Amino acid sequence: MRIFDPHIHMTSRTTDDYQAMYDAGVRALVEPSFWLGQPRTSPASFFDYFDALLGWEPFRASQYGIAHHCTLALNPKEANDPRCTPVLDALPRYLVKDSVVAVGEIGYDSMTPAEDTALATQLQLAADHGLPALVHTPHRDKLAGLRRTIDVVRESALAPERVLLDHLNETTVRDALDSGCWAGFSIYPDTKMDEDRMVTVLRNHGTDRILVNSAADWGRSDPLKTRKVADTMLKAGFDEDDIDQVLWRNPVAFYGQSGRLQLDLTAPGPLHEGNSILRGGE
Repeated sequence: MRIFDPHIHMTSRTTDDYQAMYDAGVRALVEPSFWLGQPRTSPASFFDYFDALLGWEPFRASQYGIAHHCTLALNPKEANDPRCTPVLDALPRYLVKDSVVAVGEIGYDSMTPAEDTALATQLQLAADHGLPALVHTPHRDKLAGLRRTIDVVRESALAPERVLLDHLNETTVRDALDSGCWAGFSIYPDTKMDEDRMVTVLRNHGTDRILVNSAADWGRSDPLKTRKVADTMLKAGFDEDDIDQVLWRNPVAFYGQSGRLQLDLTAPGPLHEGNSILRGGE
């Protein structure tokens, strides 16, 4: 079984997680830039973070046989902080990097005017750079937030088939699919969706344009939720082709629109003096 986790925050995970993910079948992932739990106070802290997603984290993942890609953006929550908004002006120099496969996470948190501006601006950046967009739908008032998001997408230069609407649930999946966008679901131990609910969604709506992710952020989460969804699908009567479509071919098709997916890894070199992680060349 091969798995592509299309939305997982590996910055918040350990090397044990990478090993467990590989053992479970994960061979590729996308790590979206996101809020770190504590407010950033300047654009410089974003740039250090972006550099880590472009360099250190792919290097770390490669040592466990996993191809790492990322999406970069000013996230919705911090779009409300004037100290952070200069990131929008600097994004173009990052969006040309080879491992950046979308603009994201963008979208809404509290549905403020500042978030309206950031969303519209970054959808345009995605269009300008030939990239798809990963859009975060709000955790509060989710259906209204989704519909507002779809309206902004329709007004943008980015075609809906180049947009992934994420963090969906049973109340939002129909509107998301009807919009022509891709539909993403984050599977968590306690919040959002779980494996059984996800299987019900797949029964009701099919497997086209649907992506499943583990998100796996700073709170209680599980980086193996993609595999657990696959196992639950099998028990529910889905076949291996259905699983491969949802957990591999769909994310490859969506992020492949960037033209930047690199799914073949070079084998890592030897460790240095017994260190548990490579430090790079001399």
